[in-house]
Order: sequence, then C-alpha cells, then structure tokens
Amino acid sequence: MHREASAIAVGILCKTPAAGISKTRLSPPLSPAECAEISACFIRDLAETVASLSGIAPFAIYTPRGSEAALRALLPARFHLHPQVDGDFAMRVQAAFSDLLAMNPAGAILVNSDSPTLPAAILQQAVEETRRRDVVVLSPALDGGYTLIGLSRVHAHLFFDIPWSTPDVHRLTLERARESSVPVVHVPDWYDVDDAQTFELLEDELAGRPMPFAHGIAGAPARHTRAFMAELTRRALRQTF
Repeated sequence: MHREASAIAVGILCKTPAAGISKTRLSPPLSPAECAEISACFIRDLAETVASLSGIAPFAIYTPRGSEAALRALLPARFHLHPQVDGDFAMRVQAAFSDLLAMNPAGAILVNSDSPTLPAAILQQAVEETRRRDVVVLSPALDGGYTLIGLSRVHAHLFFDIPWSTPDVHRLTLERARESSVPVVHVPDWYDVDDAQTFELLEDELAGRPMPFAHGIAGAPARHTRAFMAELTRRALRQTF
C-alpha cells in the first residue's frame, strides 16, 4: 500500500501500448504500430506533467496485468503501478477510486491517457479543488466527455449506466451529481486525442495555432509527442521522395 494521507492521488487510466490494441481509432491516419508509438508518447508526456504537480501521489491505473515492465519504462520513477480490475469501464473506474481513496484519503483524481498536452495548471487546480471538500471535480472534454474527474469520496452512481465514449457523458454525470446533491466544480476544458479529427487538433496545437477553448492557458510541452509528430513528418517526406 502506498499511503500518503495528505496527498491527492492522481491516477492515469491507461493501457500499456501494443500495436493493434492501442489508439485504434487513429488508424487511419496512423498505422497500428504508429498508434502504439503515439500512445506511449501520450503516457510519457502526461506522466511527466503529473509528476510536476505538488501535493500528489502519482499512479498509473493500468491494464493488462503482466505488462508492468513495459509500462514502467514509460513512467517517472516515483509513479506507483496499480492494476485495473476486470469488468466494464464503470466497474474499473469505481474500483480505482475506492483503492486510491483507501491509500490517499484526502482525495483522488483519475485522468485519461489521451490528453498529452493537458496543462499542469488545470491538473493543479483540480488537485486543490478535490482537496477542499466533498465535490465532483470535472474538466469537460470537447467531445462531450471529461478529461479528468476528482473525488474525495466514492460516488459510484456517477459511473454506472453511463453511455461511455458518447457526447452525453459529461451531461449525464452532472445529472447524477445533482440527483445526489453532490456539488460539481469545473476546472477548464481540454481535449482528448481519440480520432482523426482530434489528431488534427493536436497537430494544430503543436504547430502553435491558437486553441479557441484554451482561454490563454498554454498546453503542456508534450515533448515526446512533439518529437514523434516530427518523426511522422520525416517518414512522410521519405515516402514522397
């Protein structure tokens, strides 16, 4: 057990990258092998951002079991590895919160591994809001879901019978919270890189084009993702000539 009573646990929900399994909705434009490569970059970059936060205990909430060595190579040394349970997504998220809050009772945040440029400022604000009181902390995602969720107590009803990976996730989560009189605190929006459209958004951001939703918040450096995107350009040029 990795108990840090005053720390907020920040867990990255992730699959250890593997071709044909990782980021399949990015193929095309990427090949299955490139999908696994960019997934590894996303995890590296987000983990570096999480490790830079203050007052937290960092975790990778991972699947599958048996992939620990490959995943460990992508993470800063201070990260704890914690396996996901079997079952559907709601069961895995609820179990992750239960486990993290047992180890870190001040609060816990789960963040998906699809947002390599998620700013440290948004995550740090979520940490402080989660620490403050019993609330649901959400960073809405542009696709109608959320990029992160923070809790200081387990509220399992927030997760079950939710149509995951649809534009209704954030709206229905708000409804569930209202039904149970649990206050909701929003931190700024960001975006997940899930498909060809959001891949183009990532390309725009890394090229320095303004993000209309960012309200002056700079994205994380995402140095691994940035280097991989540059390598993709070099590969395309080699194929052209």
